[in-house]
Order: sequence, then structure tokens, then C-alpha cells
Amino acid sequence: MGSIFSAIGRGINAIISAIANVIMTIVSVITTIIVTIFDVILDILCCRCFGSRRSGSRYSRRRSRRGGVGRGGAATY
Repeated sequence: MGSIFSAIGRGINAIISAIANVIMTIVSVITTIIVTIFDVILDILCCRCFGSRRSGSRYSRRRSRRGGVGRGGAATY
């Protein structure tokens, strides 16, 4: 009689473990997706704030200064 109850207990334990593993996998996938979305958004914001604007303004200032001086000097002489 004890072996029957033991087998039933092991079966219930296996079913509960399988359900728990499925729930843990679903939660893990959802968490990974949310973290990835936030990483992409932060990467886009950081590139716009610290990457292109600074480097773009540096290059545009250098080009405009060089172009303005060269044109002005050539026109004066």
C-alpha cells in the first residue's frame, strides 16, 4: 500500500515540477524581452545625446571654420 502512495506522490511531484519549470521559463523569457527593449531604447538615447550630436557639432564647426577662412582668404588676396 505504501508503494502505491509513494508512486502517486512522485507523480504529483513530477507534474508540479513540470508546471513550475514552464512558469519559470515564461517569466524568464518575458524578463529577457523587457530588459532587451530597455537596453535598445537606452542605446538609442545615449547615441543621440552623447554620440552624434557631439561628434556632429565638432565636425561641422571644424569644417565651417576651415571653409570660411579659406574662402575669405582667397577672396581678400
